[in-house]
Amino acid sequence: MDRVTKLASQRAVVIFSTSSCCMCHTVTRLFRELGVNPTVVELDQDPRGKEMDKALARLLGRNPAVPAVFIGGRLVGSTDKVMSLHLSGNLVPLLRNAGALWV
Repeated sequence: MDRVTKLASQRAVVIFSTSSCCMCHTVTRLFRELGVNPTVVELDQDPRGKEMDKALARLLGRNPAVPAVFIGGRLVGSTDKVMSLHLSGNLVPLLRNAGALWV
């Protein structure tokens, strides 16, 4: 859990992902299209990925735990939560407050 918390707090937007997860790619693309450059942590390519995956599963209360999106060091959730925020118009202000967008 410490590694997840440390990585999540180092950048404005951090996405924990796996390289084969289509929803992870979708969420990452959404952020990039909004003008955000998220840090993407590919759990299947990290030596401590399994450990982080277990910590995220506990944190989210679900498995698979990816995508897990952190904005401003705080857990936002997975695809459903990110899309809900986006559709309600609340994602961009959240990104601005975290310093991920300047517009």
